[in-house]
Amino acid sequence: MRELKFSQALNEALHQEMERDEDVFVLGQDVGKMGGDFGVTKGLWKKYGERRVIDTPLSEAAMLGLSNGAAFTGLRPVVEIMFADFITECFDQIVNNSAKAHYMFSGQLTAPIVLRTANGGGFRAAYHHSQNPEAWLMNIPGITVVAPTTPYEAKGLLISSIRSENPIIFFEHKMLYSTSGEVPEESYELELGKAKVKREGSDVTIIASMKMCEYALQAAEELAEDGISVEVIDPRTLVPFDKETIFDSIAKTNRVVVAYEAPKTGGYGAEIAGMLNDEMFEFLKAPVKRVASLDSPVAFSPKLEDYILPNYNEVLEGIKEVVEY
Repeated sequence: MRELKFSQALNEALHQEMERDEDVFVLGQDVGKMGGDFGVTKGLWKKYGERRVIDTPLSEAAMLGLSNGAAFTGLRPVVEIMFADFITECFDQIVNNSAKAHYMFSGQLTAPIVLRTANGGGFRAAYHHSQNPEAWLMNIPGITVVAPTTPYEAKGLLISSIRSENPIIFFEHKMLYSTSGEVPEESYELELGKAKVKREGSDVTIIASMKMCEYALQAAEELAEDGISVEVIDPRTLVPFDKETIFDSIAKTNRVVVAYEAPKTGGYGAEIAGMLNDEMFEFLKAPVKRVASLDSPVAFSPKLEDYILPNYNEVLEGIKEVVEY
């Protein structure tokens, strides 16, 4: 099977969905002639024109306001917020309109909006372009939060998100854009809300998303040489969680590590730990271990950024700690 980069897989998904459904349109800053800051919307403006590929002013609130109005009247907007840090600029539109419309109107109104945005550190982009704000959105009923790791998942999950009737926040880790993997040419969907067991194991479960999932798989391979069997689960969708897959794994391994790049306090790992404490406590032979960023803004200095963000060795040591408990 041919290989595509993560960004190319997203681009192909957009091309195929815009060709399939004329109600799908794209908007955002520099998504037109420029093709997006990371090249994800490349070629769309030339093929579909400025009526369906709209370069917007520098106003995230206006972009989401337009998207809400369009979605409420039957269109399917895919809006690009260039960096996830600036999702706060349109928070009112997301929280009080996108997320609540279906509920407020007793199911008569839907908000099929996909908000794509680049998150994550390691890009040397400093304080305002390096955050992982997924936990901010997990507390909003009505929002689906998607976080692919591989190019295959990026394409399939984006297609499913565009076809969904629910508002979707679609995170794209910047350090994954250049990664490559096998991607089918045909259009396909991957189920939202369904985790993937990336590697089977019997001694400990590690739940890790996006860039951290790569670290988890590397650590699992290294620890296998020492006789430690690590099961790696990629949630793929952070809201809703695939509890069944996670619970089945922990019932087998009895130990769990959650690795995520966001600050440790209030991150999605805390929600998983709380959920396991409520519903799986009798299966746990060790406390849930969280490997996460320090509770700090992401620094401009490369050395400080590396110090703040979780790294491969921390994932490795976190797994060892739980196994040896």
